[in-house]
Amino acid sequence: MSTKIQKVLVPPISLIFQYMQKKATVEIWLFEKPELRLEGQILGFDEFMNIVLGDCVEVYAKKGVRKEVGRILLKGDNITLIRQLSIPE
Repeated sequence: MSTKIQKVLVPPISLIFQYMQKKATVEIWLFEKPELRLEGQILGFDEFMNIVLGDCVEVYAKKGVRKEVGRILLKGDNITLIRQLSIPE
């Protein structure tokens, strides 16, 4: 007998929606700015992956400097990677 493994694809919008529902803290890497990363909670987004981040913090990876910026609107064209850092309990 052979076992068939089925792969399930998760569209990017679905993953962003899950992060928003969980109120997870995410880290966003920016296009052409590898030294700067943004951390915060996703408050909203649209079909172009424009994202509203709440409690946003700029993190400079090489220097280890953190700067609070509050609520921002991030244009989808600038996003390279989104990853989950933590889930509130």
